Amino acid sequence: MTPTVITTTADLTDLCNSYAQCDYVTVDTEFMRERTYWPILCLVQVGRPRFEDETDADWERHGAAIIDPLAKGIDLAPLYALMSDESVLKVFHAARQDVEIFVKQAGAVPKPLFDTQIAGLVCGFGDQVGYEKLVRGIVNVGLDKSSRFTDWAKRPLSEKQLDYALGDVTHLRQIYEFFADKLEQEGRAHWLTQEMDILEAIETYRVEPEDAWQRLKMRGPNARLFGAAQALAAWREETAQRKDVPRNRVLKDDALLEIAAARPKTADALTSGRMSRRESLSRDAIQELLDLVANAPSVTPPKPAREAFRPDARQSALSDLLRTLLRANASKANVAERLVASAADLDQIAMHDEPDVAAMQGWRRELFGDDALRLKRGEVALSAGPDGVVVIELGAQPA
Repeated sequence: MTPTVITTTADLTDLCNSYAQCDYVTVDTEFMRERTYWPILCLVQVGRPRFEDETDADWERHGAAIIDPLAKGIDLAPLYALMSDESVLKVFHAARQDVEIFVKQAGAVPKPLFDTQIAGLVCGFGDQVGYEKLVRGIVNVGLDKSSRFTDWAKRPLSEKQLDYALGDVTHLRQIYEFFADKLEQEGRAHWLTQEMDILEAIETYRVEPEDAWQRLKMRGPNARLFGAAQALAAWREETAQRKDVPRNRVLKDDALLEIAAARPKTADALTSGRMSRRESLSRDAIQELLDLVANAPSVTPPKPAREAFRPDARQSALSDLLRTLLRANASKANVAERLVASAADLDQIAMHDEPDVAAMQGWRRELFGDDALRLKRGEVALSAGPDGVVVIELGAQPA
């Protein structure tokens, strides 16, 4: 059966009005961004659960659809209204890039969200589990991935491309329902809710030019180099956003760092570097770069968290013990260690009684944080047994 493709505003309005009656909808996008800074939205795929008394044939025909944002004259306002309808849960897999597109296009995050990749992490399916693995393990079917890197902006799209695109939301219905049941049965639904707070925060998707230096790989920069690199990275980010081109088409990282280190004073000096000579910089861009490096202040680079708050020998030993506790508790709960606590979290817990780290918040504290503090106070100990490392109750120790 040829997938339904929505190309008119009227059909999109009817579709979204229908889907707004559902408890949840599954969503995916296809986009292109190889030649642009902002992703070009090429397709939106949506699916819904079966309506009561709906036949198999009708559900197969109307239970999922493809929306063509590139269709002439189509207005996506009904879709954005559906995405902002908080009575309808929006289900994605690996949602961040898809949500970024909606934020750019509509200025808002689709809410509420359910990310099946994060649900897989919470339910013990491993770090960053792929959609194909979930389809194979939960739905028990294989996916044809041959259209994965197709040109989604080219029209017309083949039936094979459309079938591939639709598969990203049809199987997602069953995967969502599997995880929703599992989270409820295991009492972990609130775990996922807490994880979705980050995805639902619009700040997650804002790229501020003044923070662009964080993408650079600088090894022990001095204040002079760091200040110039900060200024150049912000300029590059602003330029890339304004011109809608990838940042490395404005100026590549190695050339940027070369200019920051050399602080050239003339156009010839700027364009004669080993890396910068490969760049196609306009006269205006060259002058802007010269002005930036000439006026860039020296800025002391921030220390990485683990260097800024390095534990002493005693605390380092405690951090190692906490790592063993983390491994034991995460294994018992069948959840990825990385999701519960980072190495920096462990160091902070070793150094402070109530550190402001993720491992001491919400469900992570239930799973690990409280036990970590009890271990520090000598109220519990770790012991090796037939089932691995176990926590032994000791009771409160005298001060």
